[in-house]
Amino acid sequence: MMRILVTGASGFIGSAVIRELIENGHETIGLVRSQEAVERLTSIGAMAIRGSVEDTALLRKAADKADTVIHTAFFHKFSHAGLSTRLRIALGGAPRQASTRFMAAAIHMEQRAIETFGAALSAKQGALVIAMPTMTLTAGRLAREEDDGDPYSVGGGRVASEKALLIQAEKGIRASIVRLPPIVYGEGDQGGLLPSLIKIARSKKKSVFIEKGANRWPSVHRLDAARLFRLAVEQGTPGSRFHAIADEGIPFADIAEWIGLESGLPIQSIKADQAADHFGWLSSFAAADNPVSSTLTSERLGWKAKHPGLLDEIKKGYYFGK
Repeated sequence: MMRILVTGASGFIGSAVIRELIENGHETIGLVRSQEAVERLTSIGAMAIRGSVEDTALLRKAADKADTVIHTAFFHKFSHAGLSTRLRIALGGAPRQASTRFMAAAIHMEQRAIETFGAALSAKQGALVIAMPTMTLTAGRLAREEDDGDPYSVGGGRVASEKALLIQAEKGIRASIVRLPPIVYGEGDQGGLLPSLIKIARSKKKSVFIEKGANRWPSVHRLDAARLFRLAVEQGTPGSRFHAIADEGIPFADIAEWIGLESGLPIQSIKADQAADHFGWLSSFAAADNPVSSTLTSERLGWKAKHPGLLDEIKKGYYFGK
């Protein structure tokens, strides 16, 4: 049994990780932002610390109380950042560059957290496991666990965080990465990319794909992803990279078709130069070809997806309020 600190513990993935750890005999501490989240964690037998991942003194104190850290927190929304960070982003330059400043702040926060956790764990035998998107990998070919992050990929900005984690592994810390696909699905998913695509389709009154829609997105159920985080904590070696992938790559046209059919919306192809107008901030992701293998993960950890595939999950209807 280990005492494990989980950041982002009230999130869609982090909350599943907490439950997975508890069910397998580990003691858990969750870092959350709200009192409501504190109460939810304590109700299921976890300890809770309220605070922000921007507070490195708090992170160090929390990590000192743990054997191991699983870091899933990231600024996915402007509201996730603290007031001073939001002000710096808002007032730091031209409004049209605010999203770029926001992402830079989020990545800087992530790197500082990794370095803080590494310092706290340097004298321990525990692990440091971080979440990383598969969209940091080179597009257009089947990505494998041994592949380095590609700074020129759609998610390339976060490759700097991957490098920060690998530096901790070089120092002897049992630091590893769990790469997550663009679609991590399951009941309760509200802020992920699949709900975002559904929201856009409803807003635009059509579900679309770009050109032939042959670009591929991998996927995994949140509970399968949570199990992989636990296995990485228990068995991962320094510098390991694991892929939480159930389906290596679903053609985007198929995803658009499923959304259209379940929403009762027309399904259309659009030209590449129309993508930004339709998808907005998601356009570069909607065009990305991101097939990803989990073969080595299965060989090394014995991990395989156990839950229904994405289409079966979509047919349950809860993504569409049915």
